[in-house]
Amino acid sequence: MSGRADSDTDGEIADSEATAAQDEADDPAEAYDPAEGEEDARRARWTAAGTGAALTLAGLAAALLRLARSAPALVPAAYAGGAAVCAAAAVLGSRGRTRRALWLLIAGVMVMALGDQFD
Repeated sequence: MSGRADSDTDGEIADSEATAAQDEADDPAEAYDPAEGEEDARRARWTAAGTGAALTLAGLAAALLRLARSAPALVPAAYAGGAAVCAAAAVLGSRGRTRRALWLLIAGVMVMALGDQFD
């Protein structure tokens, strides 16, 4: 690292300081709009509630179809149990507990898939 002590680096320092000031001005945290956060939360609630309702109906339909034909009793019970878990997820999602609703939806689908393995 050899360099002259009288070298001119003032231009480079000024450019980097200007870039840093511009980056701070473009900070998205300063441009936060609370209305967008409310809209995102509303969309998440509707998505969780709608997905939970759709999976509940699908699970109940599968349970009724498996019950109508000769299948072990555990199969329709697993579908109905998974549908009940998805119904609980729909309720939680509509109340704003979307993270818990997501995990319940995953658990409900897993219970239904387990029931399908018994068939």
